[in-house]
Amino acid sequence: MTNSRFDGKIALITGGTSGMGLATARRLLAEGAEVVITGRDKTRLDAAVEELDGGDRVLAVRGDVANLADLDTLTAAIRNRYGRLDVVFANAGAASFQPNGEVTEADFDRLVDINFKGVFFTLQKTVPLLSDHGAIVINASWTLHRGLAGASVYAATKAAVHNLSYTFAGELAPRRIRVNSVSPGYIETPMFHSEVPAEDHAGVVAGVAAGRLGTAEDVADAVAFLASREASYINGQDLIIDGGLVATVPGATG
Repeated sequence: MTNSRFDGKIALITGGTSGMGLATARRLLAEGAEVVITGRDKTRLDAAVEELDGGDRVLAVRGDVANLADLDTLTAAIRNRYGRLDVVFANAGAASFQPNGEVTEADFDRLVDINFKGVFFTLQKTVPLLSDHGAIVINASWTLHRGLAGASVYAATKAAVHNLSYTFAGELAPRRIRVNSVSPGYIETPMFHSEVPAEDHAGVVAGVAAGRLGTAEDVADAVAFLASREASYINGQDLIIDGGLVATVPGATG
């Protein structure tokens, strides 16, 4: 890829060790950025760095976004290495699906801590490092647009972080920092495979007008667009990347 939209830019991707985060890190690197990735597991973080093969253009910081001390360590590492950020992709998240009556307090706290608290404080801690005219992209979910049985807590956390795109966009307007979210549909990632049994995949695809699962690269393309100057007049919005899952009901005609 010869596109150089991010030459000289510094980008942070939380949850950058696999799936959509890793694909976005790869995409931004290919377009000239220096990339900071985070993850809770040191082994997976090291493997991601090796796979990205970006040399000193990749900074890996182990940490949990739900732990404010870890976020402080992250921001200190970025400040010491680069002094600033230009792009933040608040991607780190967790999934858990069960009927309302089976949700435990521990289930609730885990999802809220990672998916909502983690995103909120990632933004709070990194905004002081963001350059004016920078960009924030939050990873939300198609479930904030359409109900999914068994996803009450998960969907609520994703609706909450999408709402942050409105409020942070308003607060950061004087600095011309744009804040948007993406809402992926069914994306083939390790998390998807851990939550959706193989025997259910055909039924999932049958509900997608595009006729396939999404890829991590589909999401990376959208994040790169929203973070670029090409999206300079897009702010406080949600981009649904779902192959038509939310908007259409596939079926034959004629």
